[in-house]
Amino acid sequence: MNVSVVGSGYVGTSVAACLADLGHDVVAIDIDADIVERINAGESPIHEPGLPERIEEHAGGRLRATTDHAALLDTDLTFVAMQTPSRDDGSIDLSVVEAGMRDVGETLAEKEGYHLVVVKSTVLPGMTEERLIPILEEASGKTAGEEFGVAVNPEFQSQGTAVDDFMNPDKLVFGTDGDARALSLLNDLYDPLVEQADARAEIVETGLREGAMIKYANNVFLAAKLSTINEIANVCKEYGVDSYEVSEAIGLDERIGAPFLRSGAGWGGSCFPKDTDALRAAAREKEYDPVLLDAVVTVNDRQPVRMVDFLERHTDVAGKRIAVLGLAFKPQTDDIRGSRSKLAIEALEARGAQVVAFDPTEAADHMAEQYPDVEYVDSAAAALDGAHGALVMTDWPEFAALDAEFDAMADPVVVDGRRIVERREGIVYDGLTW
Repeated sequence: MNVSVVGSGYVGTSVAACLADLGHDVVAIDIDADIVERINAGESPIHEPGLPERIEEHAGGRLRATTDHAALLDTDLTFVAMQTPSRDDGSIDLSVVEAGMRDVGETLAEKEGYHLVVVKSTVLPGMTEERLIPILEEASGKTAGEEFGVAVNPEFQSQGTAVDDFMNPDKLVFGTDGDARALSLLNDLYDPLVEQADARAEIVETGLREGAMIKYANNVFLAAKLSTINEIANVCKEYGVDSYEVSEAIGLDERIGAPFLRSGAGWGGSCFPKDTDALRAAAREKEYDPVLLDAVVTVNDRQPVRMVDFLERHTDVAGKRIAVLGLAFKPQTDDIRGSRSKLAIEALEARGAQVVAFDPTEAADHMAEQYPDVEYVDSAAAALDGAHGALVMTDWPEFAALDAEFDAMADPVVVDGRRIVERREGIVYDGLTW
């Protein structure tokens, strides 16, 4: 199939490259000329395992990029994969997606025959019908459902595993309100995934509103599961109980399941915080008080501060050099959105600490824009050298290999938020939830 993808961020770029890997001819459309140039040169514009190889393999062949929306005229369907950032009140800002839809609509005015527009961006129930479809109709002069179709196809890709998540999905959600032509195109598009010998993907055919809500429900439920195990693990810590043994046991219950039971410094990223805040804001707009969702966020935001509290049980941080290891919100990405390190840095600076930080990716460059007073170094050893304490915020594998580096600390106190560092003689080790 011929596919166009509007928006070349984390989602759009990975979707475009993976669709090309499945054998489709894909054109990525973005207003950023630098991103377009990098994709056409076979370079990945984002840090994501497995993505650079696919872009390098398919660029100039089944994958190309352009700033010209007219490229979608030669395609069968268009994915809209643009950001929906949070406002200060937690609600989502739809302006970028609306602008993208207007560009798509204006181009569709020249399109002959049926064309499917697929909303890959995360939008709340009702927004597609009430805000996006009217923009498409006005800009194109055509009628939705007759001259073009609109579907919601949410993504369930985690940063750091986005490629594998796309290529091995557990479900494919097609929100169409029963549009037979849209369903046919989506089934043909994803058929290579469904037909894999070891395929596990279940196809869920549903409505536009339901398709939108499934995305939010999925992420918020996982966020709640993580905050629940963190709350349980915090109590375990107070009673001297190893929460990881508890998690392993309750994960054997098929009603609970083992994934997302790893307690620690909390969840972050671009999806969980944004989607949880958006659903809380949406609930309040309907005058519903989302008590449980509020608690989910409260528990999550408390975890990094607890780490600083534990550190102060062993050493006074005021005026002292304190190392923060890990700035990306999770391994295998340089994304600092929702990073738990931010709250830890803020708590340390509020208590007068001199923060020195390290991350193995460009996350340090991103963090420096927001926290300029932090000293950023090029290795974990440099961060630990002369430090009076250390917080381990991200479970990068290289942190598990740290050993002699701790000997260079002025006061070898390590508070581990990810259970990645081994207890050893010569350091005071404190686990966040164990």
